[in-house]
Amino acid sequence: MVAGMISRRQLLSRLSCGFGLTALAGMAGAGAVVPRFRPRAKSVIFCYMSGGFSHVDSLDPKPELVKRAGQAMPVAVQRTQFNNNGTIYPSYWEYRRRGQSGTEISDLFPHIGSCADDLCVVRSMTAKFSEHAQGNFFMHSGFPFLGSPSAGAWMSYGLGSESENLPGFVVLKSGDSVAPHGGVGLFSNGFLPAMHQASFINADAGEAIPNIKPREPGSMQRGRLDFVNTLDRQFAARTAPGDMQVEAAITNAELAWRMPAAGPELCELRGETQATKKPYALDEGDPKTEAYGRQCLLARRLVERGVRFIELSCLSYGIGGGNAPNPWDQHGAIKDGHGKMGHQVDQPIAGLLKDLKARGLLDETLVIFAGEFGRTPFSQGSDGRDHNPYGFSMWLAGGGIRGGVAYGAADDFGYQAG
Repeated sequence: MVAGMISRRQLLSRLSCGFGLTALAGMAGAGAVVPRFRPRAKSVIFCYMSGGFSHVDSLDPKPELVKRAGQAMPVAVQRTQFNNNGTIYPSYWEYRRRGQSGTEISDLFPHIGSCADDLCVVRSMTAKFSEHAQGNFFMHSGFPFLGSPSAGAWMSYGLGSESENLPGFVVLKSGDSVAPHGGVGLFSNGFLPAMHQASFINADAGEAIPNIKPREPGSMQRGRLDFVNTLDRQFAARTAPGDMQVEAAITNAELAWRMPAAGPELCELRGETQATKKPYALDEGDPKTEAYGRQCLLARRLVERGVRFIELSCLSYGIGGGNAPNPWDQHGAIKDGHGKMGHQVDQPIAGLLKDLKARGLLDETLVIFAGEFGRTPFSQGSDGRDHNPYGFSMWLAGGGIRGGVAYGAADDFGYQAG
């Protein structure tokens, strides 16, 4: 490289900072767009129902399905994943009006239903993809392929972490839960600095954060880190001044040094009272429900410590096609599979919502409950439902969201969003 010249990487890095500062200056100047409301959400908890839970069995009551049970669909049906389409099948669970708002939620989620007045149920969701991996990427990043930052990475990048000792983006696991189809790339930082990718915490492992316990005296480890830091800084100054990736690597190393002070204490639940643990179903008797309950309780503790984005992972019962990456994917035996999955998450999530509310945290924490798509109102084979990206449901709570409402609608069959 000719002396005095800068590399292409350095140029792009400096320009990217310049663009950001230009935008900031414009917003701060005359004529800046001022928010018309007070921003509330400081953290997000994403309860991701991987595999595609059935909205017609849970959040979107359709009396027409009862009237026309056993009949063929009277409207055109799009190609499904397996194209083994049967007749119209009504909900396996009865719907009831919940709370003062009267929001209809089925008996698949009775505990969540008790929180109906805090929920905004959205019944007009659509997705562009009916395959799990693409649907998962689309739901996490807005794009159907690897390489774009996930929502958690954007939250971390935009707001940082209020905790000096914990990352801004955490994915919780427990038991046999694994990443949905698409793998850890679903939680990627994409083109953002590496410090914004997800960190994984196993809620019920002996060492919840791998390699968190120092293997040598603190002074020795600190000395090693200082030496590496010096080399990194020299490299950055010599070859990559202002390079965000080098800065991210240095920041990650420093965070790893600080995490032993916060990680073990975070995952130690003995300080929580029995009255606090009980609503999370930690003594419920089903190991998978208890495992998910630990994730929910840890999510609250992470919010208290300033972590910006927390995603929870479901555990599989292996029923009807619902394997480990897609535990809600019941192409057969949906009543058995969805029944067990609903039991796993229902009480722990309701316990989380009520605990956040009691502590004054729900108003500043956005809780999201969603899958990558819904399921068909007609059967697959005799007792399953296929993927349906054309119209499905989700719900949100907290973070300034207006509760006790149902927003949007699908057609009379819960098949296509109107």
